[in-house]
Amino acid sequence: MTRSPAKTATCNELLDTFYANLRPVHVEKLVFSGVGGRDVYNITAPFLHDGEEVILGRVEERDSEFSQVFFFTFREDGVWIPREHTHTYNLQDPCVTRIKGELIVGGVEVITAGDNPQRIVSWVTQFYRGYRIDSMRHFSSGPGTMKDIRLIELQDGRIGVLTRPQGDRGGRGQIGFTIIDSLDELNEQTFLEAEILHNQFVQEEWGGANEATLLSNGHVGVLGHIACFDRMGQKHYYAMVFSLNPDTFETTPIKIIAARSDFPIGPGKRPELQDVIFSGGLVRGKDGRAVLSVGVSDAEAYRIEIPDPFIEYEV
Repeated sequence: MTRSPAKTATCNELLDTFYANLRPVHVEKLVFSGVGGRDVYNITAPFLHDGEEVILGRVEERDSEFSQVFFFTFREDGVWIPREHTHTYNLQDPCVTRIKGELIVGGVEVITAGDNPQRIVSWVTQFYRGYRIDSMRHFSSGPGTMKDIRLIELQDGRIGVLTRPQGDRGGRGQIGFTIIDSLDELNEQTFLEAEILHNQFVQEEWGGANEATLLSNGHVGVLGHIACFDRMGQKHYYAMVFSLNPDTFETTPIKIIAARSDFPIGPGKRPELQDVIFSGGLVRGKDGRAVLSVGVSDAEAYRIEIPDPFIEYEV
């Protein structure tokens, strides 16, 4: 089986390449209403539902990790508001895709200590499915402490599953991949037994998938993040992409496509999260451009127009 290149680039090496190829970008801050002054960040890319543009966002108080996922719709005055009569979910970091025409929504549920409901001790990714937003049902849970699980319908109709093992198998966080025939096979063993994509991150760094896109050649364009600590112990998260061949599990080298410096100076949830961006989703245009939806510093939501990062993988 063909593997990734043996040389694994560090965050700093990838940043050198990124900054050496700076490009003009258009940045837009998203404005939200109807959430009681709470922050909205870590948004998904917009998608159409019954002719209406919808995004999901993580909604929470600045000093809390207990969040809700809201469905938002766009108002004519340029403000995003909660979709009327729509259920919210007690989850973090939403994701959304479609499998065989069915809407699949995921998010991270935090698990608290039995003797202290304010102390988070673990987290579990939860998945919901349905053809309509108003009739979704829970159908699968990830293993404890695994975030960044993403699904994609492949060209042959099977389902690709991206995972994020940690600990003995994954260190601070690697990306795994497996293929199943049906959503009925999406269970804890599926997630735990996914094959790790090797040589993506050096030992001291980590990353994960945030969204998967089917490319014209049948490969999977993976939008995700790569992260590291600096010498002062501060976290740094960057948006990245790579391409995955689902037949051979071969991957292209990771490349960074956006950094915190692309966005205006603004508030952060905590000082150590200032240089963090969360890749929520990517909408590809027909003009060689793409719009990336991101959460910034765990406090704000932005969209940034960039060159389509997946074009080179379709050649």
